[in-house]
Amino acid sequence: MIERSIKLDKGNIDYTLKVSRRAKYMRLSVHHDGRCIVTTPRGVPQSIIERFLIQKSAWLISKIEYFLNFKGVVFKTRKEERDDYLKYKDEALKIVEDRIDYFNKFYNHKWNKIFIKNQKTRWGSCSRKGNLNFNYKIALLPTKSADYIIIHELCHLGEFNHSHKFWELVSLSMPDYKEVRNSLKENTLRLK
Repeated sequence: MIERSIKLDKGNIDYTLKVSRRAKYMRLSVHHDGRCIVTTPRGVPQSIIERFLIQKSAWLISKIEYFLNFKGVVFKTRKEERDDYLKYKDEALKIVEDRIDYFNKFYNHKWNKIFIKNQKTRWGSCSRKGNLNFNYKIALLPTKSADYIIIHELCHLGEFNHSHKFWELVSLSMPDYKEVRNSLKENTLRLK
């Protein structure tokens, strides 16, 4: 890996150049700490790499600025994530089971199994077999946000889509679901 820098409209951007014999294309990634990594196949000239970075400069700068908004947020290693998962898994299951029992009085749906998972990108999901899956981090959320996720997946047992009928089901037990959903989207990164 080689440390490099390129001058763009908004100043110099430092990046790490990673040459990979397995790479077929150039790839650019920005990590949560602001590090930029350019992965290239062998033999790509520096001029082509710089042109690639200039073409991607708007995206690159927007990602760096995005992550700067989260200064002070602690991102965890895989081991720390696994430890947290083991620590909160049972608590998350109890919360989900209790709240599903409560909210299902509105719906009277049947489900198969409930699973608590360690997922990076999803709060929950519902399978065609009627299995309900929830992220263990539901145990770390405010009650209203956790309730929204639980209600959302519970309603998929009645409507396996995001149609108007589905949102009507959600609103039966949470009329203000839109505000809760927006708040959850805005604060998702803080829980990663």
